[in-house]
Amino acid sequence: MNAGKLYIVSTPIGNLSDFTFRAVDTLKQVQLIAAEDTRVSGVLLKHYEITNPMISYHDHNKVQATPGLLRKLEHGDDIALITDAGTPLISDPGFYLVRAAIQKGFEIVPIPGASAMLAGLVAAGLPSDRFTFEGFLPRKKGRQTRFKLLAEDPRTIVLYESPHRVARTLKDIAEYMGDREVVIAREITKKFEEFIRGTVSEIREQLDTRSIKGEVVIMIGGNKE
Repeated sequence: MNAGKLYIVSTPIGNLSDFTFRAVDTLKQVQLIAAEDTRVSGVLLKHYEITNPMISYHDHNKVQATPGLLRKLEHGDDIALITDAGTPLISDPGFYLVRAAIQKGFEIVPIPGASAMLAGLVAAGLPSDRFTFEGFLPRKKGRQTRFKLLAEDPRTIVLYESPHRVARTLKDIAEYMGDREVVIAREITKKFEEFIRGTVSEIREQLDTRSIKGEVVIMIGGNKE
């Protein structure tokens, strides 16, 4: 019996039309879909009339759930890993499973698609030939140290952030990096998609009179010195 394959399938980050034909075909063909949140993914699967079985797989159950998934691969079942939105493993669950599957000799097949990081970067207007992705920065321990290290980086810096912490992050950028060029992208691909561009001080002034809602990507211009 041939071993199954583990497919890493990217899903839309907002607009359900941002789903590739290959991704839909893959989810219809695998024996099992491992989803970060089956309720969230259920909406997407219903939209595309995908009825294959789903199980929950996330950071809180990965240690317990991974051995069972590896056994299914060993028995010849193909499995697709998806997250709530975007590309698995990019600030989302999946690395633990992928590494374990590789160690067991199973084939890993990426199915590319939407990524908030790349969508934000290409529309930001900041240099995109070289960039560094930091995901979510530490909330407390190590946050100051990370900012000081990033302050020296000449590349464009891409962060994910909660809308409730945008003001704090802008304050930290100003303190440790100076009045850099910054772009805040929110609700990418959704109805209220918006790009807010300017220096840190300009954007902080704008946000004094309004709030930020929705999923947020922050892009920071690199150190030009």
